Amino acid sequence: MSGTAEEARVTKLALPALTAMVVGSMVGAGVFQLPARFAAQTGVWGATIAWTVAGLGMLTLAFVFQTLAVRKPELDNGVYVYARAGFGVYPGFLSAVGFWASACAGNAFYWVLIMTTLSQLFPELEPTLGQGDTWPAFAISAVAVWGFFLLIRRGVKEAAAINAVVTVAKLVPLALFLVLAIFFLDADVFVGNLTGGYDVAGGEPLFLQVQGTMLVTVFVFLGIEGASVYSRYAKRRKDVGRATVLGFLSVLALFASISILSYGILPQSEIAGLNQPSVGGVLEAAVGPWGGTLIRVGLIVSVLGAYLAWQLLAADVVFAAASDKDLPSALGRTNDRGVPENAVLWTSIMVTVILFAVQFVDDALDFTLDLTAALALAPFALASAYALKIALRRDGYDDVAPRVRHRELVVAVISTVYTLFLLWAAGYVFWFLACLLLAPATLLYVAARREQRARLFTAPGLATFVGVAVFAVVGAVLLATGAVQI
Repeated sequence: MSGTAEEARVTKLALPALTAMVVGSMVGAGVFQLPARFAAQTGVWGATIAWTVAGLGMLTLAFVFQTLAVRKPELDNGVYVYARAGFGVYPGFLSAVGFWASACAGNAFYWVLIMTTLSQLFPELEPTLGQGDTWPAFAISAVAVWGFFLLIRRGVKEAAAINAVVTVAKLVPLALFLVLAIFFLDADVFVGNLTGGYDVAGGEPLFLQVQGTMLVTVFVFLGIEGASVYSRYAKRRKDVGRATVLGFLSVLALFASISILSYGILPQSEIAGLNQPSVGGVLEAAVGPWGGTLIRVGLIVSVLGAYLAWQLLAADVVFAAASDKDLPSALGRTNDRGVPENAVLWTSIMVTVILFAVQFVDDALDFTLDLTAALALAPFALASAYALKIALRRDGYDDVAPRVRHRELVVAVISTVYTLFLLWAAGYVFWFLACLLLAPATLLYVAARREQRARLFTAPGLATFVGVAVFAVVGAVLLATGAVQI
């Protein structure tokens, strides 16, 4: 399609369609996990506080990406480029690999979720597939991963028709869940779930309850970094900010409602004990087996479509970094169908490795969810810090009213504080795991720098590498000795 035709097409989207695109980029498989994940940590009050914190923090992060898209339009190769522009080549490399690994972990999560959902739809398969953590489940998932690889390398792209089916499969069951949860809500059960136990002897304090929910809130909002991309589709430029706010608030209301209304169906302990996807278990408790079946079928359809999109996204991160010469040039090569085959290949390998690794953890589904969220945090924090840096230095703010810069500065401060809080809340175990990945991956960075005959490290870059290496060694020792369990 010619550039002129493309421009004519993308400028036709008005506010409602633009808002729908923002919603579609954020509503994924994670929403089906919310009831049990929240009930395992907190009650109604804690969930309300958690969604308030996450809502404010994630909205500022969305505005950060929107600000960077406007102030630095030349940086258009993905989230990682902000770390590179703001803090150097090696931090940019770490951001690229971390974001790529996050997408790969998310794709592994999809297959674990499909296997455990199939176990619930067909109980006779449960001994074979378990909770997605058996060797037969791994074998089936691995075959599917490489089947998708063969499709993608032949030039298969995500089609609008697939998007439409995926969106319906996600939103219709969730909308039905909300209606039925309101209709069957038991006020006495809801009141009994208010505190989550912080008001009884030995109960966990409310702050720690809220902290325990933070990673799942990050996971369900992954995709928020894409909201700024839709600025080029806007019929009117001022609709971009409105669509971001309206879309985000719609998604926030959906996520919060699903987790909080569930407290009116079952006691907290029973919700926490539900198998994932727990939205199906809650609806089944309210209306019978057909409710759980509807949710689970919708989830499988939507996840299969979403996997294609996320596999392409993960490969695109590698391709973009190789195009920017931050990864070896071989990863940026395309085949005769225009597909970055090597990037797709290594993405498929990484997903398979993660699927293999989760056979040795206690809870494969929660582990892959938390790993996905944790790996995305550093790129998000670095992007927020870069927005703060350019606002302080007035970089990109020529001919911009002072009040606009001040507003964007405040937003960047809040987003930076929030993402740093998330890094702390994720816990040191995921820092060790991230560094165990990033330290050996640095060999790719070394290869890329040698290709360019460029200086290997600046002083800050070397200090960063030493820190990553130390964390990796300590993490390896703690895992090998059993001092840290995953």
